[in-house]
Amino acid sequence: MEIEANQLKDVVNRLKRVQGQLGGVIRMIEEGRDCADVVTQLAAAARALDRAGFKIIATGLRQCMVEEEGERKLDEAQLERLFLSLA
Repeated sequence: MEIEANQLKDVVNRLKRVQGQLGGVIRMIEEGRDCADVVTQLAAAARALDRAGFKIIATGLRQCMVEEEGERKLDEAQLERLFLSLA
């Protein structure tokens, strides 16, 4: 699936925030912070990654279903596997 970069600008921004969150989680672990705080931040980063993945799929969905030379780029089963890979 190829998607134009300008269509995914908000995804890139979200991933940059996740990158910062992960750096924060690493620092928290190195500093010996409370386990509950670390897990809370890690869960927030995981949710943000999931949302980025869903956004990528949603943005490219139209392109995936477009027929090229009479043939679809991705069939329904392949799209379902993409969504389930994020579940």
